[in-house]
Formats: sequence, C-alpha cells, structure tokens
Amino acid sequence: MQHAVITATVRTPIGRAHKGVLAGVRPDDLLAATVAEAVARVPGLAAASVDDLIVGCALPGGEQGFNIARIAAFLLGWDHVPGVTVNRFCTSSLQAVRMAAQAVRCGDAEVVVAAGVESQSRLAHGSSDTWPGTENPAFRQAADRTALRSLPNTAPWGDPRARQALPDPYIPVGLAAENVADVYGITRTQMDAYAARSHRLTQQALAGGFHFGDIVPVKAPDGSTATADDCPRTGVTVETLAALAPRFRPDGRVTAGNSAPLSDGAAAVVVMSEDYARTHGHLPLARILGTAVSAATPETEGPAPVAATRSVLARAGLSLADVDTVAGNEPFAAQVLAYCAELGLDPGRMNTHGGSIALGEPYGAAGARLTATALTTLRHDDHSTALISIVAAGGQGMAMLLERTS
Repeated sequence: MQHAVITATVRTPIGRAHKGVLAGVRPDDLLAATVAEAVARVPGLAAASVDDLIVGCALPGGEQGFNIARIAAFLLGWDHVPGVTVNRFCTSSLQAVRMAAQAVRCGDAEVVVAAGVESQSRLAHGSSDTWPGTENPAFRQAADRTALRSLPNTAPWGDPRARQALPDPYIPVGLAAENVADVYGITRTQMDAYAARSHRLTQQALAGGFHFGDIVPVKAPDGSTATADDCPRTGVTVETLAALAPRFRPDGRVTAGNSAPLSDGAAAVVVMSEDYARTHGHLPLARILGTAVSAATPETEGPAPVAATRSVLARAGLSLADVDTVAGNEPFAAQVLAYCAELGLDPGRMNTHGGSIALGEPYGAAGARLTATALTTLRHDDHSTALISIVAAGGQGMAMLLERTS
C-alpha cells in the first residue's frame, strides 16, 4: 500500500464574520483562489494531474451550496477535475484530507486536493441548516430539555441515554460546552485562563511572522487585499475576560471571550502518493501516518475526539508522549480542557503558537487550516510528529497523525 504525503498547504487570512476582511467575498471565489494557490505551491504540478477535488463545508447551502467543490473547479477552468463536498461539521476538511489519503493509499488516485471553506458572513443568503420546520419532531422532548438547560439553577447534566431518552442533535454548541464544563468540573477561571493563553500565543506568533508563509492574500470586491487575520485582539487577559457575561446560560461559564469568534476563511492541502511525488520531483512535507473518527453524545461534544486520538496513536504504535506537537480546534475552551482531562494531556501542549479562540474558526476549513499550522509548527520548532484533533457539532471527533519528511 502506498504512503500518502502532503506536498503543499495554504490558507486564507481568517476574517471576522460580518465585519471582517472577507465579509464581502463569496465562499466559492474564496475556495477557488485557495485551491489554485495550493497547486501553485507544488512546482511543476499541473491541474491536469489532479484526480479529484474534495472540499469540506459545514453548512453547504446558499452560496456554499451547488456542490461548491465543483463550482470552484469551474471557476478555475478545471472542468476535467471532479469535485465533491463533504460535511462532518468542524471536521469536514479533515475528512476531506482523510478521503484524499485513502484514495491515494489504495491506488485509486495519485493527486488529490483536499480543501475546506466556510463563510459565516454569507449565510444570510442561505444555509443547509436554517430552514424552519425541518427538525425531526422525534427530538422535541430533547429540545424541551435543552431549553430548560438554558435557564439558571438547573440540575446537573445527565446523559439522556441513561434514561432511555433521545439526545438532542440540534443542541446549541455553546450549551454543549456548558454541559461538558459541568461534567468535568471545569471552572470559569480555567476556561478564561486557557482563552487568554490562546490570545497571548497567537499574538506572539503573529509578531514573529509564524503564519506568514501559510497565508495567500485575498482580493475583496472593493479592491482591497486581505493579507492578515483580523480576529486576534491585543490586550486580552484573564481579567478582561472575567468581565464578560455568560452567553448561553445566565449562570453559565461560557462567554464570547472563551469561545472562538464566528469567522470566514478557506484552506487547502495537496495530497499525493509518495511514489508519485518522488518520481515527479515533488517534495513531500509530511507523511500521513493515519486518521481516525469517533463519536459520543452530542450534548457534551468535548470528549468526542478522545477515542479517535487513542485509535490513531495505537495504530501507529505511538503514545501521546511520542508526539511532538498537538494541534486542535478551539470552539470553546471547555471542549479543549475536557479533551485534555480525559487523555491526561497537559493543556500547555495544545496549540503552542495560538489557536482558534484568537484566530477564529471557519468551520469547514478548520481541519485543513490546522494541517497547515501543524506543518508550520513542525518546521518552525524542528519537530517530527504532529497530532491533529478536532471536535465537531453532533458529538463527533477526528484525529490525524503526521510525520515530517522534510
């Protein structure tokens, strides 16, 4: 079986939703520009050599609909390149990378571009998950239970399956974060401390130019060019975060400050067989050692990637102690801290150059963006192995293990 390797990664700047640098950019245009840049970063790789384009998108409707992968291919003049859009919420583009690696490893393809895109700013034009009256009435009691959990002084969360009841698959992710904080005894102070760390490390990374090589500039319709992330804020401390009100429950712990901001962005990864890369003179940056998926209750979400993490490490014959760097999404500090608590992982090993609480997290692009950041971390810190872990709405998790090759 062939090894799957990564030969290029790229991402756009991450823009704050509705008022940031990418708010006026259509997601299909954003995706097309990102995919084109990813291929251009592999010297000598022609579009004619691309076997497939796999794109992750968490809310594939409106401007993100119509199989946005194929729309991007048309915009690029790649009529000959097939395209498919996949949805596993925040793990969508990591799923795209996984599918690309699987196709390469089994010999069904030689070169696949895996990408992800999400524009929260453009959802006013339609979304796959916002049509009224589309939620399954079988979950009505679960929804009523969730509504009660949003009130103050409610009883501690308990798994509804223990009472032979259905979980709530439509639960707001912020309330799931409140639930997981209850289960793991995560305090507001711990959540704010982690969020302040995310901001501090992100500011250090930006000041040092850590992300510079990952980013492709994006032209906006007004003629301006977006070159840098606009979500990170300076001067964020535990004290400033402590002044923010809870967002999902009056007596809750989850705030806008210890959550990732809504954002826009895209990212892309070029995956090919190692033999093809060597034969055609393309430099492999990393080998994909393995991927895994897992799931748990949608009402807590945080521990969902734990089983995937254990699985991918076990298959590679490694332990967490063998991994040099860990990159994970940060939808809420509570989710990260629950994941770390379950694995016995020091949170200080997560996202050592900052994370999405500061950067923002375009849902469908999260996995591809983290892949780019993980490879940059390996080179910057002269490490060998990286673990990528993502938690997603619906109580799903995913993990991928990378080994640096150059």
